[in-house]
Amino acid sequence: MGDYVLVHGAMHGGWCWRFVRDLLTRAGHRVFTPSLTGQGERRHLLGPDVGVDTHVQDVAGLLHYEDLDEAHLVLHSYAGVLAGPVAERAAGRLASVTFLGAFVVRPGECLLDVEPPETADRYRALAATEGEGRYLPADASFLTQWGITDEALRAWVAPRLTDFPLRCQTDAVDFGPGPLAGLPTAYVQHTRPPLPSLELSLDRARAHGWDIHSVPVGHDMMLEAPETVARLLTRITERGEPGTPEGP
Repeated sequence: MGDYVLVHGAMHGGWCWRFVRDLLTRAGHRVFTPSLTGQGERRHLLGPDVGVDTHVQDVAGLLHYEDLDEAHLVLHSYAGVLAGPVAERAAGRLASVTFLGAFVVRPGECLLDVEPPETADRYRALAATEGEGRYLPADASFLTQWGITDEALRAWVAPRLTDFPLRCQTDAVDFGPGPLAGLPTAYVQHTRPPLPSLELSLDRARAHGWDIHSVPVGHDMMLEAPETVARLLTRITERGEPGTPEGP
């Protein structure tokens, strides 16, 4: 049995892993689902000083204070930018890293550097006009962008979304690539629908030679298909044979 640290993406919180967490816990694993500073139930901590380094400290601090060793780090969406810095700061505490529909950045890059230019421009404009120049306002329209079509799920997710700090999109990451490169790493893409913003990250994952897996659901795959995600994470971290699971 293993230890899993599941880290959510932009506008989400630890709540989004509820169903995957329960499945993994039932299978005998220990599962940690932190809410990053300013997100989820910690939304009251959203402020101008919250940036990428804040969230790196959140995850690295969890690994330290929970005395985790050989933990499987799973990063969704935005959280992919935390991979390199966390691997560097938490040296020796990670057994693997899985990018779950997550962004892949190089040292010196920020999240908006790996978004399509038109998307980056739109987010900057939204922050300037509706987010006081400091954050990207949470809005139910993002559910359509992420491919969530089930009305009951949309109604559950929408009120839980949280404004997202602009700094988390514009702060460049600073890390040495060695620690992350030394870990078993996998990338999980989603295909129904795919997210155009992730095309560059998927290309980089292939170039790195990471194991690539696919699930036929949208971006919030841990909410749309928790059974598939839990089963796939178990296969990846137990170093099962690469492959594509059957349906959500």
